[in-house]
Amino acid sequence: MGEGLLVLVLVLVVALVFDFINGFHDAANAIATVVSTGVLPIRTAVLIAGVLNFAGAIVGTAVAKTIASGFADAADVTQAVVLAALIGASAWNLITWWYGIPSSSSHALIGGLCGAVVAHAGVSHFNWATLAKKVLLPLVVSPLFGFVLAFVVMLLALWAIKATRPRPRGVQRGSRALQLVSASAMAFAHGSNDAQKSMGIMTLALTAYVATGASALPAWTAPQGNEVPTWVVLSCAGAIALGTMAGGERIIKTMGTKIIKISPLQGFAAETSGASTILIASQFGIPLSTTHCINACIMGVGAVRRLSAVRWGVAGSIVIAWVLTIPAAGVIAGGAVLVLDLVF
Repeated sequence: MGEGLLVLVLVLVVALVFDFINGFHDAANAIATVVSTGVLPIRTAVLIAGVLNFAGAIVGTAVAKTIASGFADAADVTQAVVLAALIGASAWNLITWWYGIPSSSSHALIGGLCGAVVAHAGVSHFNWATLAKKVLLPLVVSPLFGFVLAFVVMLLALWAIKATRPRPRGVQRGSRALQLVSASAMAFAHGSNDAQKSMGIMTLALTAYVATGASALPAWTAPQGNEVPTWVVLSCAGAIALGTMAGGERIIKTMGTKIIKISPLQGFAAETSGASTILIASQFGIPLSTTHCINACIMGVGAVRRLSAVRWGVAGSIVIAWVLTIPAAGVIAGGAVLVLDLVF
């Protein structure tokens, strides 16, 4: 096995490790509300979320294709660039996980890729138009859309309860059943978007390796045109599912109780809105932040009760983390690629 192939294998392994980290870092996106409302115990919830993450991850590759070819040309990407991007994203994920801050794994990966490409090849070699269209614009629009949608869904749910006048015990049972469905939908949506980030970065690494002409890869392992290899899809789906099952209790606590204490009905409204937003983005190949979406939706359902019900101080600290994620991961990745370029 040549040195170049050994480096490629290393990059692919690190990408799967990042996918696993993404799973336990973002497990809270799907299950924070269903755990905090007592509908499911945490161990059952993470098991269900892991299975549905896997199912969601194998339904499409539009987001993976954006990551693989939308931000940089394969000719400008080396294995060191991809490895540095993963290091930057993983480092930032672990920092925010340690402090219980629900930052975006998606934006960490994109920020890492941006910093690594710029440090290696120069500012002009990164596709800033794609960053603006596929990342920065959705960064602003998707939380607003999720907030408004959750607000409306919550109002409709309250209106339906008022119109039918069911017994309180019936409302409670119905709300818990609905939230179980919505949490499952959120886990499926999370897999449909987040797992594809690692698929894209692995496909980019494979494409860059083939572009060097170092040695041929077996046909079943190499990307065919713009398609993501099946083994990449399945391995990434498995990694994120296992990561989700590993937990994420620190962030679950932040999302499920510190922003606002929610009821099962509010959880249903938040998760339904979040899942809808993410699935729409996945169809259009937008590497959305599932963290942004579900946080905004939780705030939206809380605002129906009253604006003061939302703990805006905690929400503000989360927003700061959102703003810092892309540049912070980029700086770490930029430093990493300068070191790796000397090694490889």
